[in-house]
Amino acid sequence: MKTRLFTIFLSTCIVCSVAAFGAKDNSQRTDEVVVYTYDSFAGEWGPGPQLAKAFEEKTGLKCTMIVVGDGAQILSRTILESSAPQADVVIGVDNNQVDLARSSGVLEPYQPQDGAQLVPQHLRLTEDWLLTPYDWSYFAMIHDSRSSVPAPTSLQDLTSEVYRKKIILMDPRTSTPGLGFVAWTVAVFGEDYLDYWRALKPNILTMAPSWSTGYGFFTAGEAPLVVSYTTSPAYHLEYGEGDQFQALIFPEGHSLQIEGAALVKGAPNAEGGRRFLDFLVSQQAQEMLPLTQWMYPVNPQVELPASYQAAPQAGKALTVDNETLAAAVEAVMSLLAE
Repeated sequence: MKTRLFTIFLSTCIVCSVAAFGAKDNSQRTDEVVVYTYDSFAGEWGPGPQLAKAFEEKTGLKCTMIVVGDGAQILSRTILESSAPQADVVIGVDNNQVDLARSSGVLEPYQPQDGAQLVPQHLRLTEDWLLTPYDWSYFAMIHDSRSSVPAPTSLQDLTSEVYRKKIILMDPRTSTPGLGFVAWTVAVFGEDYLDYWRALKPNILTMAPSWSTGYGFFTAGEAPLVVSYTTSPAYHLEYGEGDQFQALIFPEGHSLQIEGAALVKGAPNAEGGRRFLDFLVSQQAQEMLPLTQWMYPVNPQVELPASYQAAPQAGKALTVDNETLAAAVEAVMSLLAE
């Protein structure tokens, strides 16, 4: 999810007051599609402005993106509005939130036109297309190779004393990378994951509220290690920053993230929302993602830029069921609060 550093100042047709929008007469919205998403997607350097412009040119429908937070916050907002939905589409719900997305009852399955041909089976989040995948990557620790701190070679290494207050993580309750890191530790350490977190705790500099905030701290030199994506170094190479920031591949494997979008149940402009999801998986839209979202597009036919040579491949993909992960998040946050 993850765009050039780090425009929380949003541009083009992106920022609206949710409260103000709520007062709008939705019966007038046949010519507009409203999308709830997160800051780095909708920011000036993210894919949001390009996607909105291209969608408008293709369909004649206005596309308004509203930042309401990360995946869990997007769902929470949509649940709060379930009796009178304001959005047509939500973007940013990932594979670790599928159960929450389904149990919330605020999303409606929809299979995009040509979705079965454009999205490989192994990247599909649900059989009924409750969520439409649009990008993916692996979580990884990013290391500042110019620091005096050695690069860890495994998750276990992160508990070493040499990394005291040297690691930036994200809050799993508000950040999908934060949630992905918890999933990673549960997948690797199983029932002993809390012992791992107990040993890791002294080494955590901060639990940032979002990926943008945490990664911004990292690039500002606040700490030499941060959780991000295997694809993050491609950004730095593309913009002439060299290979200072390196994604570390651990032999135990890496937690996988697949991001999805969905049609809101009872959407004011459901037909426009369906057309947006059709567009999101199209070749035109998918080609915009590598150099704006810094994630792999789900369409394997999209040619990746040369800078993606800096994105190492994880040897093993790790996953954890949503129920186990939800319990782990609660336990981890309780431990960190002690």
